[in-house]
Parts: sequence; C-alpha cells; structure tokens
Amino acid sequence: MTSIQSTLGEGDKDIAEELAKGQREISIAEFFEKNKHMLGFDSGARGLVTAVKEAVDNALDATEEAEILPDIYVEIREVDDYLRLVVEDNGPGITKEQVPKVFGKLLYGSRFHAREQSRGQQGIGISAAVLYSQLTSGKPARVTSRTQGKPEAQYFELVIDTDTNEPEIKASRETSWDRSHGTRIELEMEANMRARTQLHDYIRHTAVVNPHARLELREPGLDEPMKFERATDQLPEPTEEIRPHPHGVELGTLRKMLAATESYSVSGFLQEEFTRVGKKTASKVIDNFRDRHFGRELSWTPPGTHEGVDLVAVVDEAVSNKGADATADFADRIADVVSNHERITHHEVQAVVDTCADEVESETGTRFGSTVRENTVTAVWAAVTGVGGDGAEETETDGGDRLTADCYAIVDEVTSTRKDDATKQGMAERLARKVSALDDGRHRLTHRGLTELVDAAADDTVEYDDVTFGQTARENVVESVWSRAQTVPDDPPKVKEVIDDRDCARALLEAMRETDILAPPTTCLSPISDDLIEAGLREVFDADFYAAATRDAEVHAGDPFVVEAGIAYGGELAAEGSVDLLRFANRVPLVYQQGACAITGVVKDIGWRNYGLDQPGGSGIPNGPAVVMVHVASTNVPFTSESKDAVANVPAIEDEVELAIREAARELKSYLNRRRSMQKRRKKQEVLGKILPEMADKLSEVTGRERPNIDGALARIMNNVSVERVVEGDTVTLVVENYSGRAEQPEVTDILAAEPNGVNGDAQVVDLDGEWFVKWSPSVPAGETAKLSYTLPEDTDFDIAVDGVEAEKLTVNT
Repeated sequence: MTSIQSTLGEGDKDIAEELAKGQREISIAEFFEKNKHMLGFDSGARGLVTAVKEAVDNALDATEEAEILPDIYVEIREVDDYLRLVVEDNGPGITKEQVPKVFGKLLYGSRFHAREQSRGQQGIGISAAVLYSQLTSGKPARVTSRTQGKPEAQYFELVIDTDTNEPEIKASRETSWDRSHGTRIELEMEANMRARTQLHDYIRHTAVVNPHARLELREPGLDEPMKFERATDQLPEPTEEIRPHPHGVELGTLRKMLAATESYSVSGFLQEEFTRVGKKTASKVIDNFRDRHFGRELSWTPPGTHEGVDLVAVVDEAVSNKGADATADFADRIADVVSNHERITHHEVQAVVDTCADEVESETGTRFGSTVRENTVTAVWAAVTGVGGDGAEETETDGGDRLTADCYAIVDEVTSTRKDDATKQGMAERLARKVSALDDGRHRLTHRGLTELVDAAADDTVEYDDVTFGQTARENVVESVWSRAQTVPDDPPKVKEVIDDRDCARALLEAMRETDILAPPTTCLSPISDDLIEAGLREVFDADFYAAATRDAEVHAGDPFVVEAGIAYGGELAAEGSVDLLRFANRVPLVYQQGACAITGVVKDIGWRNYGLDQPGGSGIPNGPAVVMVHVASTNVPFTSESKDAVANVPAIEDEVELAIREAARELKSYLNRRRSMQKRRKKQEVLGKILPEMADKLSEVTGRERPNIDGALARIMNNVSVERVVEGDTVTLVVENYSGRAEQPEVTDILAAEPNGVNGDAQVVDLDGEWFVKWSPSVPAGETAKLSYTLPEDTDFDIAVDGVEAEKLTVNT
C-alpha cells in the first residue's frame, strides 16, 4: 500500500508536523466516556442494574475485609426525570483522603496487583457508575462515609474530570450520620425500571452466594421491600495474597520481574518471587534451564579390557614427568572408576580425573596441574568414544568403532523389528559420524539440536540406502539418546545475564513451565462451601431437594481457581420451562450475556436426561422445576469483556464446571430415582390397602370362618417397618417389626396426656406443659422386632409420631 507521505510534494513537507499537533494522550476516563457500553452502561435499564451491582459488590468486599457481617441497603427513587440510586453499607468506611479517589478516579484501587480472590480488581466499577451518572444527569455523586471511632462522617459531592481522570470535588464537609461506620453513595441517572427482573435476580442471587449478608431493596412499585436475612453468621474465610506461580508467567512479565528483583542468582530469584518454589524445586527448574541453555551431554559406554582398550595405558601415555609410581597410581584410580560406570559423559570424565588427581596429590605430594589434567581428560574421552583427540575417528565407520556400536544398540532397541539390520547399521554409523563431528568435542546438545542431528542422520540413511526411517522411529531415537544424556553441572547465568539475553530468558521460562511444581496455595481463595451453598439456596428457593459440590482447586495460567455447583429441585419452583441457571464469579451474580458464557455452554452440553431432567433434543438448557447454580472463584477470573458478565471459554475451567455440576447432578438423580420408587410403592400400597380388606371379607364369607386379622399383612407384603400399639389394661406396648431387608432405626414418639410409668429401654421422657413425650430410637435389624412399653392410667389419650423411616416404607397401626 502506498503511504500518504510518499504522495506528498516538496511543498507539503510540514504536513507531518501538522498531523502531529493533532495527536494527544487519551485519559482512561475519556475513553470510557465514549465507550461506556464496554462497562455495562449501554442503556438506561442495564445501566441501573450495573450501577447497583458495582455499589453492592464494593460494599460486600469492604465489609468482609473488615470482618463485619454485611448489612446492605439499596433504594431506588424517582426524582423528576431521573432515578436516584442509594446504596448504604455498614463497612469500615473510607478515609477522607481516599473518598475522592475511590469514587472519582478510574483504575484506582487496592486489589489490581493482589493475587487473591475479590469481587473487584481493576478499580473501574463504582467510578464508572459515577461517570455514567454525571453523563446522563449532569449531577455529582453524593458520598457519605464514616470510619470506625470517628464522631462525624465525611460528605462529598464530586464528579470525574474526564480529561485528566481526576476527581473534581464540588462540595465537602463533615456531617452527622446515624451509622457508627459505613459508606453511602447517591447517584442520579437517566435510567428506567425495564430491567426490574434482572435487578431482582441480581439481589436474589447475591443472597444465594452470600448467605452471611443481609440485603434489602426498596424501589418504586414494590408493595414491600425485598429482604433477604442472612442464612449464617459465618463470614467467608479471609484470603491471603500469594506470589505468582511459575506456570502462569509470560516472557515479558518474567523479564520485568527479573529486572525488578534484588536477587543475584536465578535460584534466589525463583524462591523469592514465586509461590511454591523452595530450594529443591528451584534446583529442578535450574536443571531444566541448564538443559535448554547449555544442552545435555551425551553419555557413552566405557571401554572394557576385553575390547582391547587399556585405560591404564591411555592415562600413562597422556601423563609425562610425574614419576612412575604417582603416574601408575593416578592411572589405576582413573581406570577403576571409569570402568565402574555403566555410561559416562564428558563432565563425569572431567570430575573423575580431578578427583583422582587431588587424591594422588594429597597422598604423594606430586602435583597434577591443569595441563596434565586436560591431556588426561582428552585421552580418556577419546578412549570412551573411539574418536581421536583431534576430533577424527580412529577407525572407519564400519560398525567396529565404539561410538557406532553404542548408537547401534540404541537404534536397535527403540526401532521396529521390521527394520533390517542394514538399515539400523546405516543409521547408527551416520548418527555416530555426526556426533563425532560436533565442534565442542564434549557432545553437548539441546533437545532441539539433538532432534536436528537425528533427522539429518535419518535423512542421509533414507537417501543413500533407499530405505524408510519414519517420524516415530526418529522420535524414539531422540528420546532414548536424550534420556541417557545428563544435565551439565555448569553454573547457570546470573540474573543480570538472563535479563540481557532474550533467548536465555525464554529458556528459563520454558524450564519453569516444564518443571512439575505444586499447584498454588488456595489460601488466596474463599469458596462458598457445600453447606453454605445449600443454606443460600434454601434461603431463597422453596424446594424439596438441595445438593452442592465443591471441587478441589485447579490452576489456569498460574491462577488458582475453584468451581462449585448447586442444584435445587421441586417444591415451589416453576415446573414449566427451562431450569433457572445461576452463574457466579467470585460471589458476584452474572446477570447478562448468559449465551456468551462458558458456564452456559457446559450446562447445555451435559446429557441431563441421564440425571432425570427433560432435555428436548438431547442438548441445551434442560427443562423442569430446578435451579442450577455454578460459582467460579479465582484470583483472576477470565471474563469475555470489561463488563464482567460472562466467563471465557477456558478448557481447564470448563472441565471443572462440568465435573462439579455432574457431582451435584448425581445426587439429584439418586433423589429422583428414590422418589419414583417411592411413588410406585405408594400406588401399590394404596391398591393393597383397598384390596386386602375386601379379600379378608370375601375369605370369611366363603369359608364361614372369622374374618382374619390383616393389620400386619400390608407391612409384610410391602417389606415395611410396622409400628403397632397394643393396649392391655394399663400397659401400653409399641411393637416395632422390621420387614425390610436392612436394619432400621425409627424415632418413635408417643405423646401422652398423663405421666407414664415403667418406661422400658432407653426412652427419653419429657414433660411439656402437661403433655408427656416418650421418645424411643431402637435399632431394629432386618426381620427382628423391638418393643417399647410403659404403664398409664386407663382411658388416657395418646398420639404417635414416627420419623427416620420414609413414609412409603412405614405402616402404623395405632
């Protein structure tokens, strides 16, 4: 494409300067002033819901951080042509200096850099609501805040200067307030109540995942306030900030951290700047780093005397002018140690030579200097590899030299038996030739370098021998050689060197990602827990069944996360239409963009028919009287946009969402199966209850005998637990017979109008305002009978209640 400048004539040289004059920095406030839809303020209806959401989320965060049980009041009033939103909380309050910045400056907050779970992180939410308010009504936000222990509250009227992204204070004074501590914000905005359903859903769903909070909403048109009392006095577990995890860092971030650290060594840097990295883990990372930065050294089988290689003679020849006895001792030691290695590398030969030299020096006083040591290493390594000290092979590559023999053993071990010996031999010879030609002589290669070397040897074999040597065989050879190679002992580069070398930093990053490191600690997270999810569902939804599941923590991009799911079924829930899907992230309801959310996609893909819910077509949101909720708690929830309405499609999170839902759904399936079974029992029992008396009457009529007693027959036929009262004079006996196939422990309570005497067993006897309660909890094995007896004055009223056994499995004859 032709540039504008290339089309300009000589007289237009100042056009660039003119264009430059029109360029200026854009403040974040000015950007969102023109793009408020990105934050969820794209209409009057949604703007109101978003403003409520941001204010309530801030209030919940503030109260929890101060370990205060939240009391949050939300009121919406009609004022002229606008709606006035008031949100009050009982939090710790905000200091006078911070109020203008918190409410009047975008991207101002305390949580953005903190790796711990919180509702808000970017410092945009509540200040964006202030910005929307002033844009649509032209009126300032009114903020009242009182910190604990202060006699007066601070009152501000403020707007945001969008050119500078700074608060502009219109009024400021001290004022009295009936709250001892807390914050109140008033916003007037051009809005409407068309999203009343979404607003109510937000408040209702907030109560579900924040059962420790008391919420109240007043709005035009409500006959009475919408109130949700707290279902528990248990505050969420406080979170702790954690350092980044090595598996979640990107190259640019790593280089920035390297530049900022005070550590000189890479080991110190890893231990100081990352979570889950101690001394041992740092050593593993550094070993992997060495593999990438220096490469590994290939290892080979040491020669034996049966091969005609005399290591003692090799060392003798390499050492001169050190005395016969010292030289012989030196040579014997080296030959003994090297021969005892199954495989050996160049740096191991170096270590053996240095150790033996030090030992002989200590014992004989004969000094073996660096030149002697270097010559010895060269000679021994040549004997190990069968390659001369000048890098040339001592023999032709006909399969008789040591390097080729070692390579052949590897190729033969890992390649298919269908490859003939000539192919393996040709590959081994070419691989050995290319290894022996390596420049440094130490046979050091990175994994990539080794792959290229094996590929080159295989290509030559294919080309010159007219055979096949496929990708799988090549990969097997590479991995076999690499597994035999050893990490070098060289000191890793210092932090300063890594900063200045991009490739070196990348090698460190890859080493961090490859190393198996414990998942980040979950003290930075505060999941709701199974019990409190159920408590929240019970508080808001009147259902027959509740289940919840909390998964163990997992990691995505270095950020830990926990997924929880809950299900409510039956009761007063609407039987028609789709189930109610509730989505949450860090205890915040996601009201909009349900179709764009990964949670929704997972719910649609689950086969709900397997769990007892109707699902037309076998996919999509299921139908039935149920509520399905999913909560994702993370230090960094991946949202699809700045409005934070939908969770992005991250496979790791989607997998955990599915597992959590299925775990809760299995309980639902068991409940529905049990309920269907009980319904069948009930129908059968009803039929038998009608037929048995008729059969007894007919039998008496036909036989001419007395009508048989059928009181226990129904229980026996249905395999029920039977409870029968037998009264003989002043003695009352409750006979509990277990006809079922398992042990039962019913709770039998007899309610009496007079005090009982002679109560047997472990019964509890309680007097409540003239009524006597006798409670007995016998354990009755299958096919056995238990008896509870006591004495009473004759003609005493009594009633019975039996718990602990499902109604369909219980027959009471009293």
